[in-house]
Amino acid sequence: MTAEPETKGAMTEDIGMEAAAALDAKMERHLVAQRAVADVVREWDERRAAGDVTEVVYTNTLFEVAKEEEAARLRIVEHQPRDERESMLKLAYFAAYLFATRRSLTTEEMEAVMRSADSIA
Repeated sequence: MTAEPETKGAMTEDIGMEAAAALDAKMERHLVAQRAVADVVREWDERRAAGDVTEVVYTNTLFEVAKEEEAARLRIVEHQPRDERESMLKLAYFAAYLFATRRSLTTEEMEAVMRSADSIA
């Protein structure tokens, strides 16, 4: 009967690792989406200088990549950390994001992030 607690501990560890991997994947997807926005803006600047792109094409493309960036960011906002380490990782990620982009989260996003951090404490 001693095998049961070991199995249970291993299962809990596996779930924690899966959750951390899920958060890592969400953060990576958000970083990819941010790079896509930057790439579109850079490409637009180059093509606009050459007279190759109309504003409508640029606006539509930027809108699509911005929607993906927002969706990726919201997946992280809504992510429920499984433990204190993951909670701290989520908070550190958003601190770095806000510092690097000089943007802010909406009131609702900030409240969701703080609620998820409080739920671990």
